[in-house]
Amino acid sequence: MMDLSEYGILLVEDDSNDILFIQRAFRQAKLVNPIRIVKNGDEAIAYLAGEDGYGDRETYPLPALILLDLKLPRRSGLEVLEWLRQQPILKRIPVVILTSSRESIDVDRAYDIGVNSYLLKPVKFPALIKMVEALDSYWLRLNQYPSILSS
Repeated sequence: MMDLSEYGILLVEDDSNDILFIQRAFRQAKLVNPIRIVKNGDEAIAYLAGEDGYGDRETYPLPALILLDLKLPRRSGLEVLEWLRQQPILKRIPVVILTSSRESIDVDRAYDIGVNSYLLKPVKFPALIKMVEALDSYWLRLNQYPSILSS
């Protein structure tokens, strides 16, 4: 059984306040997985592809989980998801959309492309902590992880 605590979570988020709140919620929930942050769609793809300075997998390992915002500069979250799902090995990485968009067109499109889960960002901090705990419990502890890290 793989110990996922050494593998990180890739947070793709451009809003500095959201980044701070999510990092704080992870600390409060006592998550052991490191969070790596990229702030736009192009940077997310570069990180996942191991390009543009992200080639060292010791420093920038593939994530165990991707938390992906929809409204991003350069490429949207849906464009990142679409790219990811076309990659032979990377497409196995679980992706959770974490956004403030509750528009059904966004939800439907995300599932059509292959998102694993679609969550709305909680407004209140205690609700964010509960969400982070649920993410940890389900996606990082209970869920069986696909083999991509050994490739």
